[in-house]
Amino acid sequence: MRVGAVFFASYLIGLRDGLEAALVVAILLTVLARSSRRDGRAPLWWGVGLAVLVAGVLGAVLTYVATALLGGVRLELFEAVTSLVAVAMVTWMIFWMRRSARTLKAELTGRLTEALGMGRAAIAVLAFVAVIREGVEMVLLVFSAAQAAAQTIAPLLGMIAGVLSAVLLGWLMNKAVARVNLARLFTWTGVLLILVAAGIAKYAVHGFQVAGALPGAGNLAYDVSHTVEPASWYGTLLAATVNLTPRATVLEILTWIGYAVVVLLAYFRPARAATRSVQEREVTQAEAAA
Repeated sequence: MRVGAVFFASYLIGLRDGLEAALVVAILLTVLARSSRRDGRAPLWWGVGLAVLVAGVLGAVLTYVATALLGGVRLELFEAVTSLVAVAMVTWMIFWMRRSARTLKAELTGRLTEALGMGRAAIAVLAFVAVIREGVEMVLLVFSAAQAAAQTIAPLLGMIAGVLSAVLLGWLMNKAVARVNLARLFTWTGVLLILVAAGIAKYAVHGFQVAGALPGAGNLAYDVSHTVEPASWYGTLLAATVNLTPRATVLEILTWIGYAVVVLLAYFRPARAATRSVQEREVTQAEAAA
């Protein structure tokens, strides 16, 4: 069951990031079809393929460095630093997607129109840039989650399964991409990623404490490992998804709660502000009409 929970956590990450990439590709394919530029499909797929290859190489390099070159304190520091990079990237990507969801299709359409005028290489570069962001984020998240949970092949299999599911959904969305509500689609998956990122930030603190770079390794916030079995299905599921473990230090918990609260508040604030702005504009228009 431990392997199953790790698989599920990586599946969610692969599904979410893969869905974003698949949606981008679906939009680009739709624009090419409407522009009667089917000759642009080949360079588009070349760009997508290169982005997948680069992300795969990054994952292989991270795994090789962590397993073959490092050990002990250096390994803890390496995993902590890569976890912080993953948290920074996913935080930036969450807010970028939240801000761009409503205008993503128009932006991609404009960029692809420009690329069509510049040649096939420009189309490949556009597709590469659009997909590589998701690929790098996904690799870093899965790598960090795998280090925090278990050293098995389950994270890789879960990520692949999530990406394959995203490809299927992307193909279905390609048939009706104009009707996809991007803002609603990514709002709640963004919340899930924020909680995952909070867990990875907690794991980074744990790594720094084990390595001696941060104090408080023995200052526990709680220890329920005698009542909550770490290898149980619920214990493993919480550890594999949001890294809530049966034993944690005060600094780890403060990091988890602090990141989750601050980012969630900032994440929902623009949406509420935008809603109030729309409501105020509608009231103003109604008063003017009266």
